[in-house]
Amino acid sequence: MTVSIRVMTAGQGYRYLLNSVVVGDGDRDAATALTRYYEQSGTPPGRWCGSGLDGLGEPIALASEVSEQQLKRLLGHGQDPNTGEPLGRPFRTFTPEAERVQKRVDDLPESLTSDELTAEKERIAAEEAAKPTVAPVAGFDLTFSVPKSVSTLWAVSDAGTQTLIAQAHHAAMQDVLALIERDVAMTRIGAKGPRGAVAQVEIRGLIATAYDHYDSRSSDPQLHTHLVVANRVQAVRDGKWRTLDSRALHNAVTGLSEHYNAVLSDHLAQLVGTRWETRERGPGRSTAWEVAGVPQTLMDEFSSRTRDIEQAKDRLVDEYVAKHGRQPSKKVLWQIRQQATLETRPAKVNHSLADLTMRWRERAAAMLDTDPVA
Repeated sequence: MTVSIRVMTAGQGYRYLLNSVVVGDGDRDAATALTRYYEQSGTPPGRWCGSGLDGLGEPIALASEVSEQQLKRLLGHGQDPNTGEPLGRPFRTFTPEAERVQKRVDDLPESLTSDELTAEKERIAAEEAAKPTVAPVAGFDLTFSVPKSVSTLWAVSDAGTQTLIAQAHHAAMQDVLALIERDVAMTRIGAKGPRGAVAQVEIRGLIATAYDHYDSRSSDPQLHTHLVVANRVQAVRDGKWRTLDSRALHNAVTGLSEHYNAVLSDHLAQLVGTRWETRERGPGRSTAWEVAGVPQTLMDEFSSRTRDIEQAKDRLVDEYVAKHGRQPSKKVLWQIRQQATLETRPAKVNHSLADLTMRWRERAAAMLDTDPVA
């Protein structure tokens, strides 16, 4: 999967996007973003995407820079990024666990003995802690990651080729965004049908922000973009702002990932002249399409996260077999891999693209018979 989805909750859920962003100034050209911030530690500021921007009170230009205040209004409060006006109903609020516990304790009868009161408090605390955490959904982080061979090629290329690869990646992402707006993104109206709605209706478009990142948490090359789609859309039929029908978006992720792979290969073939080939990735993993000519040994060198995950996965599989006496099913194996991914996740460290590129070329030079850039 080169496109993944993550639900973002309202409040401070958006702040991870800003942790690595360079504080820049001036207009930003999306096509040259990765080279403009080449020498600075961190990643470029976000840029606005989506045709839903035209429906805002003060329209925002496509590819213009996203400010922290704008992001806070949109994803923190469900408001117009510029004016602060609410986009539909405000986010629902939910009583925190501690307040729920205290309210129930306050309602206990005064006739309880000290021991009975202690027992009741423990029971109430346990019941409230067992309830699922509920928070309003502010948006959806669709992360677009180029295949490993593309990241490897991008990592050791000259600046001009790096820019062309980034352009192909951005163009493919825009193609997928257009597909989502045309065939996937809808909202729901009515209140008496299943899940509180009676019909899906068309929307004017999506409001999204895009954040480019260079590397994995292990500082290996991993060119990817977080496309954060706001959970606020404007219905065509009446112009009202409502939430996105998230079920349709979740159900479409696999297809969107395949579409991204296809259009990315087209854009790269046109801009860089790449050819593609299939490569096996081992038991329990699907066949991958990779750029022909990129050595598998170099891709493996730049896949330390994958190695860590595979080692943790093998250990968890052995524990599963010892406990259950059988090999895990495909579904259980996928769950084990997700667990391994979380267990081996290191803290993110920010580097400049210049520093990262120098390190990547040094590592590549130790493995290749020729100059990596050449």
